[in-house]
Amino acid sequence: MQQNPYGEDPVRLIVGLAAQPPRTPQEFEERCVTAGMAIDRPVGDEDLAEIREFIPRWLAVVDAGTPERRATLLNELLSASSTHPRLTDHADGGWHIHYRADGLGLASVVRAVVSVGTALHLTGRGMDRLGRCALTECGLAFGDFTRGGRQRYCSPACANRDAVRRFRARRAAGSP
Repeated sequence: MQQNPYGEDPVRLIVGLAAQPPRTPQEFEERCVTAGMAIDRPVGDEDLAEIREFIPRWLAVVDAGTPERRATLLNELLSASSTHPRLTDHADGGWHIHYRADGLGLASVVRAVVSVGTALHLTGRGMDRLGRCALTECGLAFGDFTRGGRQRYCSPACANRDAVRRFRARRAAGSP
């Protein structure tokens, strides 16, 4: 089975944006550049407002209770954010597929890339490969990229914090 790598980077980008939404257009641009996106137009307040509006809609996909509901919500994002696939060769990136129109602002590009990337991630790895951190006081969203698909925490730090808490609770209760 060949796994599609194109779902991972956009899912990682949106997970980071959801955990800490950008506060300025410049911050949004910097985080997208760090994620490897080519920026070909100025980033403004409208991009910031658009991505901040998109994040809760993407998080609704994460929080969907069933694969069918998750698919319905993601199909709505795909319909609103992407177009038919087409080949393009821009920004010296070599030929690749775009699922968006030309001339869009950064937030619209991110919406399309994230929607398609999330769909590829879920269909390639499993419809349950998005979740919320099991650490009660955290609850951040994560994309599960593990081999076995059993991720429960957003980070090793949260997993360790919860393991220590469970260990201390067992010790306090007198269990080994």
